[in-house]
Amino acid sequence: MIVDLNEQAIVFQVGNEEYGISVDHVISIEKFENATRIPNLPDFVKGIVKSRGELIPVIDFEQVLYQTTLLNNDQSKLIVLNTEELHIGLLVKEAKEILNIPQESLKQIGLMAYQRTKYFRSVANLESRLITMIDPNLLVQSLEGIKDIIEYMKQQEI
Repeated sequence: MIVDLNEQAIVFQVGNEEYGISVDHVISIEKFENATRIPNLPDFVKGIVKSRGELIPVIDFEQVLYQTTLLNNDQSKLIVLNTEELHIGLLVKEAKEILNIPQESLKQIGLMAYQRTKYFRSVANLESRLITMIDPNLLVQSLEGIKDIIEYMKQQEI
């Protein structure tokens, strides 16, 4: 029996940096059209969209990381993720590739303990690039106002 010690990840760009999320959490990657705005939600929530028949909140990941709004263009993508709490759409500058990342290249970084970035799981230290790996479950839990968003999404299902 051969054990694969690689992690498959979707690599995407936010700002000028590369990030990755394990394909185990990814439902789909879609072109971002428009979101229905919802009043009084945090700035990083662009609104809600319907994806595969389900309403999901759209999180502007550039707003979460850098407090700047992502400029939507042809390369912008919505990465639909399955988390323990709910499905979310992560709005990113560009979804680049699916990459096999060897386990030995995944390094823990000291920033994990920092409260605002506890969703940074590790950094893939590859030959010519660094890719910060994200834990979507910790990301959702760390977002300010997420309980209100979850409650709103549950009300929409009724």
